[in-house]
Amino acid sequence: MEGVKTKPLLHTLRFSPLIAPNRVFAVVYTCAILALLYHHAITVFHSTTLLSFSISITLLISDVILGFMWAAKQSFRMNPVHRQVFPENLEKIMKENDFQALDIFICTADPYKEPPMSVVNTALSVMAYDYPTEKLSVYVSDDGGSAMTLFAFMEAAKFGSHWLPFCRRNKLVERCPDAYFRSNHHQSSEAEQIKMMYESMKARVENVVERGKVGDEYITNQQQREAFNKWTSQGFTRQDHPTVIQVLLEIGRDKDITGESMPNLIYVSRHKSKTSPHHFKAGALNALVRVSGIMTNAPIILTLDCDMYSNDPQTPHRMLCFFSDPKLRPNLGYVQFPQIFHGLNKDDIYACEFKGLFQTNPMGLDGLLGPNYIGTGCFFSRRVFFGGPSSFLAPEIPELWPDHVVSKPIQAQQVLALAHQVADCKYENQTNWGSKLGFRYGSLVEDYYTGYRLQCEGWKSVFCHPNRAAFLGDVPITLNDALSQTKRWCVGLLELTLLNGISVFPKVSDNCFFLYIFLFIGSYGQDCLDYILAKGTFQRWWSDQRMWMVRGVTCHMFGLIEFISKYVGIATQGFNVTSKVIDNEQGKRYDQGTFEFGVESPMFVSLAVAAIINLIAFIGGLIGVLRGKNSEGLFGQLLISGFVVLNCCPVYEAMVLRTDKGRMPTKTTIISTFLAWALYTAASLILKM
Repeated sequence: MEGVKTKPLLHTLRFSPLIAPNRVFAVVYTCAILALLYHHAITVFHSTTLLSFSISITLLISDVILGFMWAAKQSFRMNPVHRQVFPENLEKIMKENDFQALDIFICTADPYKEPPMSVVNTALSVMAYDYPTEKLSVYVSDDGGSAMTLFAFMEAAKFGSHWLPFCRRNKLVERCPDAYFRSNHHQSSEAEQIKMMYESMKARVENVVERGKVGDEYITNQQQREAFNKWTSQGFTRQDHPTVIQVLLEIGRDKDITGESMPNLIYVSRHKSKTSPHHFKAGALNALVRVSGIMTNAPIILTLDCDMYSNDPQTPHRMLCFFSDPKLRPNLGYVQFPQIFHGLNKDDIYACEFKGLFQTNPMGLDGLLGPNYIGTGCFFSRRVFFGGPSSFLAPEIPELWPDHVVSKPIQAQQVLALAHQVADCKYENQTNWGSKLGFRYGSLVEDYYTGYRLQCEGWKSVFCHPNRAAFLGDVPITLNDALSQTKRWCVGLLELTLLNGISVFPKVSDNCFFLYIFLFIGSYGQDCLDYILAKGTFQRWWSDQRMWMVRGVTCHMFGLIEFISKYVGIATQGFNVTSKVIDNEQGKRYDQGTFEFGVESPMFVSLAVAAIINLIAFIGGLIGVLRGKNSEGLFGQLLISGFVVLNCCPVYEAMVLRTDKGRMPTKTTIISTFLAWALYTAASLILKM
């Protein structure tokens, strides 16, 4: 109709052109898997010896498991979608007062593994969002209970009064101070002056961290002294201390150097007791949900890891393109942005990009019920933490209701008293927090479990993947850190050998041999294609599949052991914070693409054992083939074992050739060699029985 105005488009959805090819390939590949399983079943049925029966049934079970894993992954390829947002249209339909308030949660747990300056940079990057400052509140959860972290944020509050107007005035896109000053930023006297202020702040914070305490020379007023006195009280430890809530900046009260209001900045260290459960990160997030509910109660919450800084000041506008859509709003629980990393070396040798997990898989889920929550870079509707879209679970006090309007200043005595109360470690006793309210307990990976539960309750989610990454995070630069991080995520194990010359795979002349070839090339080929289409490189894909095998005999295996130990009631080490501290020498080796094995770790033992066994098996099999010994029967095993050996080249180099500090520890090499020999001897004895 003429004269009828249409609202500006906020977002669009486009189905991937790969949907049809993916579905056709899935049908063909499924038929191949069923044919292989049928072949295994026939082989089991016709087995005439205990050894052949054992091998056949093991292969059948292994391929059933791998087939299930492949089938489960196909859900990501059945209906992938691409979304595009138009934040420039948002301001055409919304006035500044219409923008919804935003509470930002940043979690840290250890000032030595997660340097306070890294957390400060993350906070400053989101405080500088292109967003009404009176709508922004940043909450920093310090589960390490560290005065050093509080000091860092006191310094950040002062520096922020210069940094925020500098970003606005120069329309910076890079609003993380450290990232901006590391880039080829515009050289000007103002920029150099701001850089000097930043370096001065950084030096003070790092000096305090190195000394392990906040010296009197850094305490400038009575308010600061009263804050730090909490740490000098008797019995204050990381695992046992009272609630600490410190308002560092308050909207309307604190101004920047241009007279504009600063956003809220609040430090929170929840109450801890040795006799009460901590629930790790999920417990800290639930404490922030309640504390923020009392103090600001913004309808939208952003959760961020401490090292995941903002890379785009327009990100909240992109999020609002979905939350402002009346068709999506009733059931939209959260908007998930991908987890993307900076500082990856050229080939991403530890496969820390996790392109499938954080980028391609969420696009596939977005065409179904929506992506899962990955623990960071996610904007939630506060309402999701209080029941499903059509149901509401009332919290214990009306001040925690998601529609409660906070009318008092955040530093009002009544507000602070109630905030301390809801941050108490005993507050959740006999309540629904962690089971039906808030972030869900019961798993070290609280993010996936929470997202799963929210979707079960009826909430939908969307995946927003703009061309410019919304957030950038740090990556582990040592293999031990990379594996320790992954250990929390997955459980699994895969083993293979051909040490005793036993034919496991069919002969080259068998028709079934080409079925194996198709399954191998088809799976790896499709995975490689997905990686390349997601703007990856072949070399990074190679690193990704290599690390998949490495994880199988390290963090997946130890994760399974830890899960079983926890299940039967044996104490485990629980949540481990991945170190974000960068050693200069380690950093150089990482940039050069050299694996880091410089610490003693049981995961390196299992990796080295697998590498040694496969190398001996490959050499032995190769000699056998050259001598004409069952060459046709062992060709398939030789091919796969050679593939493993090729992937293990960095392990062999670290065990024998390298002399730098990142080499495999001699003790680890000796233990691994002994265990490999013991396993081979035991296997030989069993086969002779």
